[in-house]
Amino acid sequence: MILSTTPTIEGHSIREYKGVVFGEVIAGVNFLRDIGASIRNIIGGRSASYEEELIGARTQAMNEMSTRAAQLGADAVVGIDIDYEVLGENNGMLMVTASGTAVKLD
Repeated sequence: MILSTTPTIEGHSIREYKGVVFGEVIAGVNFLRDIGASIRNIIGGRSASYEEELIGARTQAMNEMSTRAAQLGADAVVGIDIDYEVLGENNGMLMVTASGTAVKLD
């Protein structure tokens, strides 16, 4: 599966549009990470635990989107957009949504 943020794939032409596909992940961030992030907020620096959570959620969303595109018979997903939101009480949940257009290539 070719995944791209561009509307086309270089060297290929789009033969058929299969439809818009999504991958969504909502992940809870545990209180131990919150404590570590709070300390980082005070003293400065990056929060590796939050970065790992973000990377994991994004990877899962992309994989889910890719799986849904494959179920439609697509070879690629073009025009991919990734959105991030925080949800829940005290913003304790991270939502990552990946969306794009599933296509069949020549």
